[in-house]
Amino acid sequence: MTYPERTVVTGAGLAGLRTVMSLRERGYPGRITLLGEEKRPPYDRPPLSKKVLTEPGPVLPEAGLPGAGLPGAGLPEAGLPEAVDPSLKADFGALDVDFRPAEAATGLSDGVVTTNHDKYAFDRLVITTGAVPIALPGPGPQRFLRTYDDALALRALLRPGLRLAIIGAGWIGAELATAAAAAGCAVTVVEAGPTPLAGALGTEIGARTAAWYEAAGVSLRTGVAVESVEPGGLALAGGEWLPGDEVVTAVGVRPAVGWLAGSGVLLGDGVVVDAGLRASLPGVFAAGDCASFWSRLFGTRMRIEHWDAALHAPGVAAANVLGGDEEYDPVPYFWSEQFGRMVQYVGHHGGGDRLVWRGDPAGERWSACWLDGARLTAVLAVGRPRDMVQGRRLIAARALVDADRVADPDIAVKDAAA
Repeated sequence: MTYPERTVVTGAGLAGLRTVMSLRERGYPGRITLLGEEKRPPYDRPPLSKKVLTEPGPVLPEAGLPGAGLPGAGLPEAGLPEAVDPSLKADFGALDVDFRPAEAATGLSDGVVTTNHDKYAFDRLVITTGAVPIALPGPGPQRFLRTYDDALALRALLRPGLRLAIIGAGWIGAELATAAAAAGCAVTVVEAGPTPLAGALGTEIGARTAAWYEAAGVSLRTGVAVESVEPGGLALAGGEWLPGDEVVTAVGVRPAVGWLAGSGVLLGDGVVVDAGLRASLPGVFAAGDCASFWSRLFGTRMRIEHWDAALHAPGVAAANVLGGDEEYDPVPYFWSEQFGRMVQYVGHHGGGDRLVWRGDPAGERWSACWLDGARLTAVLAVGRPRDMVQGRRLIAARALVDADRVADPDIAVKDAAA
């Protein structure tokens, strides 16, 4: 078999590292250049809003091998796995990779990637540049939680009495509020939507999480838009002023693909790729947060901003770089640790899907399921990991289920299959 001689991977997060590892695992003998915008080697991002914020000392969550132990990687039937094994980290010498930290891709033309320092010709290119936080207007300072340095800076600020304003009651906003409240901060979360997580899970589910904020001593302001970030606080729509010693904006991210403008790579909420993660230009692929791929399972285009996708999609991209014809068609999975709860979601539900409660959502452990007719499309599990694991298998199999049995928390989800 004839392999491409030069492969360039732009983006040194988990997706970039896993692309490199997968190429070598599949026997690729060619030259690999890995370009990373940050000065650090690849690391896992999920711990940034959890362990890094709450534990003292250097705890850089170095990225490792698949199944390293984050929730969802080899998750057992009856619980969560062990913590990440710190020994599973990148060894660029053993991988024979030319790793270029602090080099951001700035352009692509005629088979050459341009960075802020150099140019790199390639036969194959894998785009794994991820995503960047969305900033809000205003002259005031606003912080974000996207990088390890962001997390360290925030951790240094959290202290009793600090007035912290968090914009956005999504996954990151909730996790940051959890850590800040535990540190004794006076936390206010401002959310433009009617409930937390309204965009991701809908208002009926989101409303059930609002009580978590109150119980943790966090002030939650929903239905309130921010007009601008100002020195010393937030100017809210309608003229109200919210004072804050520090402001963190957590209203989402956008794919980091601006550097591809004019390159001929088709863009549309990220790099538009097919089921094999191939972009519109021959020899160009994309994986991770920046890739908008076609899902046969759900019959729609998807872009997944979560660790599970960054872990598994690169294997498909690597196989196809080497001439394969594999497809990436996952059951999306993500998790959040907030206010003392493990929240896990699998699948993809539409606005017309029927919501079925499984257990009492006022309690500590419950689940919610979505059905398209009789087909299970998604599961949200709060403290019930077995529901998530079994639901994921049924969703992958496009299984039909009995709604009454799904609603009974004493019946295993797998036993609700029709």
